[in-house]
Amino acid sequence: MSTKHEQIVKYIESLPIGTKISVRQVAKALHVSEGTAYRAIKEAESQGLVSSMDRIGTVRIERQQKKNIERLTFAEVVNIVDGTVLGGRDGLHKTLHKFVIGAMQLEAATRYIEPGSLMIVGNRELVQKMSLEHGAAVLITGGFEASEEVQQLANDQHLPIISCTYDTFTTAAMINRAIYDRLIKKDILFVEDMLVNQQLAVIERGKKVRDYLAMVERTGHARLPVVDDDGRLVGILTARDVAEAHPNDDIEPLMSRQVHVVSPKTPIASAAHKMVWEGIELLPVVTNRKLVGVVSRQDVIKALQLMNRQPQVGETVEGMVIAGFEEVWNEDKSLSLVGDVSAQMTGAVGTLAMGPLTTLIEHSAVLCVQRNRKVDMVVDNVTLYFMKPMAVDTRIEVRARLLDFGRRFAKVDVEVYSGAEQMAKALLTTQMLER
Repeated sequence: MSTKHEQIVKYIESLPIGTKISVRQVAKALHVSEGTAYRAIKEAESQGLVSSMDRIGTVRIERQQKKNIERLTFAEVVNIVDGTVLGGRDGLHKTLHKFVIGAMQLEAATRYIEPGSLMIVGNRELVQKMSLEHGAAVLITGGFEASEEVQQLANDQHLPIISCTYDTFTTAAMINRAIYDRLIKKDILFVEDMLVNQQLAVIERGKKVRDYLAMVERTGHARLPVVDDDGRLVGILTARDVAEAHPNDDIEPLMSRQVHVVSPKTPIASAAHKMVWEGIELLPVVTNRKLVGVVSRQDVIKALQLMNRQPQVGETVEGMVIAGFEEVWNEDKSLSLVGDVSAQMTGAVGTLAMGPLTTLIEHSAVLCVQRNRKVDMVVDNVTLYFMKPMAVDTRIEVRARLLDFGRRFAKVDVEVYSGAEQMAKALLTTQMLER
C-alpha cells in the first residue's frame, strides 16, 4: 500500500500541465496535514513535476527529459532577466525552444520564427504582433512597454510578453548563459540515465532458496535485491549467502540487510567511487525506500566510457558572433579576424552593435597573445578610443597586435578596418589565466 507522501506525488502528476498548486489546496484535496503536503510538493519539484516561480507560485510543468534539459521555461526566462510579465501569464509554463534577436527587417524575421521561439526585440510593435501570431513569445528589451492591443493578443494566444531593462545583446547573452549552464549539467551522467527500459530482477522476502536458484538460472543474475510486498528494498541476496543452505530454507535469514544504495540523481562517478571503496559489485537504486533499479560495475564502466566519447555541445553567444569570421596570421605577427557583419550582430538602426564589436575585439586580442606566447590570457580591461558605424553585410577586419608582454600580463592594440578605412580602435590589457 502506498504512503500518503506517494499518493500526493501521484496526485500532482495527474494534474494538467500549467495547473497552479498550493500547500493548502493539496492538503484539503487529499485530507492530509499541510506539513505532509509541503514535503510532497518539494519531492515533486525534485522530480521535475512542478516548478516554483517568483511572483507566480508553484505550477505543474512538463517533466523535462534529459535530452531537453538545455531548454528553459518562459517563467525561468522572466527570473533570469529580472523581467516583468505584461501579458500571456497562462503560457509561462511553456518551454523555450530557441530565441531570435529581432534586429532585422520584418520580412526577414518571419523566416526565423516558429512556435516555441522567443523573439527578443525592442520597441517594434509590428514585430511583437507578428511573433505572437506565429506562436512565439516576446521579450521586449530597453524597458519598453507593450500596447494594450499586443497585451490582449498575448493573452488570447496564451503566450507571455515580457519586458526587461537590459539591451538586446545583454539579454541574449544572459539567456544563452543559462542554457549553457544547463548544458554543462547535461554532460553530467546520473544513475537515472542508466535505468531506461531496464528489466529489473528481484525476489520477494517470503521466497525459498529454490526460488532464488530458479531466478538465477532464468535471469543470469546471482545478486538479487530482496523486496517486500510494497516494493521496498529490505536486503540483497548473493550466491555466497545460499552456498550452504537447503533449497527449502527461507531466504530472509540468509540475506544481507546492510545494503549500500544510491538514488536516481546520484552522479555515475559517485556511484563508481562507492563501488570501488566498498568493494561491491551491485548497487540498488531507491526512491523513498522503493527499489527502482540496480546498477552493476559493468553498467558503470560502460556509462563512463560513453561519457568520455561524447562531444561537448552548446553554443555560446561569443561563438555565434565569431562563427563567420576567419582567422588570419599576418607576417608582422599580428592576428586578424575577417568576416561580414551579420543581421544578428546589428542594433536597431542596422549597424554593428557595441556588444558584438567588443566580443570580436576581445577574442582577437586573446588569440593574438595565445599565438605569440603560447599561454592562456583573460581580458581585464578594454579601452575603446573610437567607433564608426558599420552597416550590415559590411566586410571588416579586426586586427590585433601585441604591444607589451610581461610575466603575467600583456597589452594588445586592436584596430578594426573596412577596406582601407579604420572603423574602430581599442587598447586591451590581459592577465594570465590561472588554471
